Formats: sequence, C-alpha cells, structure tokens
Amino acid sequence: MSKIRIIPKLDIKGPNVIKGINLEGLRALGSPNKFSQLYYEQGADELILHDVVASLYGRKNLIEVINNTTKNIFIPVVVGGGISSLKNIEELLRSGADRVMLNSICFRKPKILKDAINFFGGSTIVLSIEAAFFKDDFYCSYDYGRELTEIKVKDWIEDCQELGIGEFIITSVRREGTRKGFDFELAKLVNKVCKIPFIFNGGYSNINNMRSLLKICKPTGLAISSCLHYSLLETNKFEKNEIEGNFNFVNNKNFSYKYDNTTINLLKKNI
Repeated sequence: MSKIRIIPKLDIKGPNVIKGINLEGLRALGSPNKFSQLYYEQGADELILHDVVASLYGRKNLIEVINNTTKNIFIPVVVGGGISSLKNIEELLRSGADRVMLNSICFRKPKILKDAINFFGGSTIVLSIEAAFFKDDFYCSYDYGRELTEIKVKDWIEDCQELGIGEFIITSVRREGTRKGFDFELAKLVNKVCKIPFIFNGGYSNINNMRSLLKICKPTGLAISSCLHYSLLETNKFEKNEIEGNFNFVNNKNFSYKYDNTTINLLKKNI
C-alpha cells in the first residue's frame, strides 16, 4: 500500500480553530497558529486550513492566518474558504498555500473549476465534497453543510475528475465530529466511482475503525480533526481570543478530551 498521509484539518472561524458536530454547534478551541505548529512538530504530512464562514460573510482573514502559519512549518498546506475568483486563488498561493480547496464557488460559478484547473494546474486544486445523506443517497452540500444541492456525490465525482482535478477531499456530514466512526457506506461509494487520489474525512473513532475503512477504500490521505485537537488540548495551553467564539466547552474542567490517546504517530504506525 502506498503511503497514506495523516492530515490535521483545522476549521477556522475568525481568530480561532473551531470544531462542531455534523458541521454545526461550533466550539472555539484556540489559536490556529499554535495548533499548526504542534502538528508540524508531531509529524503531520500536510495541513488543511478551512475558513468555515468565509463563504457566508466574505471574510478574508485566512490570508493573515496563512502568513503566520507558514513562517515556521515546512509541510504542504491546503487552504479553502470564501474563494470567489481566480484572483482569490492566486492571493492564497502567494500567501504561502501550496494548494487551494474549492467547494461553494463551484456551485455558484460552475465554470470556475475548469478555469482554475486550466490556469493553475490540476495538482494545485483540491475539490472539497461535503457529502450529506438524504433520501437514501449522498448529495453534495456547500457553505459548510448549510446548503444542500440536488447533485448526487457519485455524479459530481465522475464529472469533476474528468476535468483534471488533482485530488478530492470527501467529508461525511452525518459522521463529521461525531466520534461514531468513518462512514463506510460513503467509503464504498467513493471506492466505486473515484479514479483519482482522494482524502477521506469525518468520524474517526479509533484505530480499529480506521483499519476497517482502509479495507473498504484506498484514500491517499485521512483528514482528522476532533481526536487530534482534543488530545492537544489535554496537554497544552492555547491562546484564546474569547471576544469571538464559544469557549464554554473548552473551559469545562470536568470534560475529558482524549480519544484513546490518539496522536499522529499512533495513526501512522497503524496504517
């Protein structure tokens, strides 16, 4: 089996890393720069930085986050959120992103995906698919799961890979942040139709669950958030910008964050 990358995914709202369940109920966790630095030191293969409200409010604070994050880390960084033009993609790449992740804009301006691939090259563009289960099938959603389309995930994968996209990141909305395990039904669908590299995301619960997933499909990367974020919170102090964000969850001293002591090294040893 070829190497599977372990990729911490940092969802960002304003000045903080956040985490929710099913892409809702967002909890603020702390500074994205500190999280990024620790993941780099622990051996992450790549990072995903996603501004989860940029598409809704047109915020551009990712430029500042990228500038600060990439100063002291030397692994690939994928960035997405609030992209509305080829100029935005260029700005993110110039700020230090290695690749750019698209989703919402592909439904608002369908031509932009083809234009981005032609202008920047397929290897620079990652297509994010937020797969929502509805009426016995998986449909594409966008705006961090807030908007549901009538486009089936199967059809979207087949259409987009023909354009020359470099890689997909496929998220199960119903499993994201739940700790209930990866979505095997979605994994089987992806395994049937996807002919290019893909990152699988949403629902990690434990090592055995991860091993089961890898018997069903062959991702080039696993994007993981909750288990890694909460393990870091257990042992590290983080800067908090409490002017923006709900920190009640983090500040609850009676809550244990650990997910079977999951670390990047542990995940790599068990792939």
